[in-house]
Amino acid sequence: MATEQRPFQLVVFGASGFTGQFVTEEVAREQGAPDRSSPLPWAVAGRSREKLQRVLEKAALKLGRPTLPSEVGVIICDITNPASLDEMAKQATVVLNCVGPYRFYGEPVVKACVENGTSCIDICGEPEFLELMYLKYHEKAAEKGVYIIGSSGFDSIPADLGVIYTRNQMNGTLTAVESFLTVHSGPEGLCIHDGTWKSAIYGFGARSNLRKLRSASNLKPVPLIGTKLKKRWPVSYCRELNTYSIPFLGSDMSVVKRTQRYLYEVLEESPVQYAAYITVGGITSVIKLMFAGLFFLFFVRFGIGRHLLIKFPWLFSFGYFSKQGPTQKQMDGSSFTLTFFGQGYKQGLSTDKLKPNIRICTQVKGPEAGYVTTPIAMVQAAMTLLNDVSDLPKAGGVFTPGAAFSKTKLIDRLGQHGIEFSVISSSEV
Repeated sequence: MATEQRPFQLVVFGASGFTGQFVTEEVAREQGAPDRSSPLPWAVAGRSREKLQRVLEKAALKLGRPTLPSEVGVIICDITNPASLDEMAKQATVVLNCVGPYRFYGEPVVKACVENGTSCIDICGEPEFLELMYLKYHEKAAEKGVYIIGSSGFDSIPADLGVIYTRNQMNGTLTAVESFLTVHSGPEGLCIHDGTWKSAIYGFGARSNLRKLRSASNLKPVPLIGTKLKKRWPVSYCRELNTYSIPFLGSDMSVVKRTQRYLYEVLEESPVQYAAYITVGGITSVIKLMFAGLFFLFFVRFGIGRHLLIKFPWLFSFGYFSKQGPTQKQMDGSSFTLTFFGQGYKQGLSTDKLKPNIRICTQVKGPEAGYVTTPIAMVQAAMTLLNDVSDLPKAGGVFTPGAAFSKTKLIDRLGQHGIEFSVISSSEV
């Protein structure tokens, strides 16, 4: 981490983008918190001074703080201009990068931050980008003593830290976890901005690149502790939650597996197997989703198909994604519950051949996932980087949230901001 005094502790890059405006608002809340004992100098960064100014004015109006725009620095920089990114990085201790899709726009920011001794956090849900940044920049970041931490939004802090929380709450050795995401909507329904839709289209369209990347990285398999976690069918019924589920196709699996590898290889902790699912309700919802999924997977294979998917997100996603994003009422009415079912072995018992003999159920609950939980998670991750320095990994590098924050107070910080971790039940079998 940068030890010399820099003008800004935090810089929000892409502050005038759809998600960036909510991150800006969240940093402003953190800066103005009544219990804050020290100042938090920060800035917004992007291409247009007028747009950045408008975002600050909107946040000032919403938070009832008319002086906010004059309290925040403004940095003009452009993803296509490396010198401007260097200038931004030199002024910041931590950059909060909100400019996606990251496969196209993420690397120049990582490069500028590493070269200028600046830590960087993003909210990427794209496994190919996250894994590539580790391979390309981990050693350089470690040399510079900076922390590059990907997927620090809804993708994938609740899942990654949820597994660590489950392990910490278990009276024994946790060997396997399944998570089930349930998204709750209010009377206005759900909607997601099409930036997430575009990332999914490009990700699925380039799946072969991710396979090649993993094959080239040539990593040794992490050992299997206890009995192997059985893979569920593409559509399966979860008795405990009384709902059907399908595999969750976000970045959670990739991120949690990378965290477990780090905990095993670096901290010599017992690795946990993991599988992620999303609940979809009753059989009617399953049928609708199957049609939508087949439709999407067919179109995403061809250039013209991808073009149509990007041009008409509302049509092809059955109204779930739009270029306008959700309304305030939709966000106010939405929330999520992430339920973890863990199994393992009681303290002192061998994990060889025996069936698991202890089970645990935990939950992470929070407000609307994309534009309320994500900014909270990102900003609290940044505050942890600034304040819990002695609890971070000793050397810098490119990390998952779980690898960077497993020994910090991030779970407590999230709890104070409405993202709650709890134990539902724990029992011996």
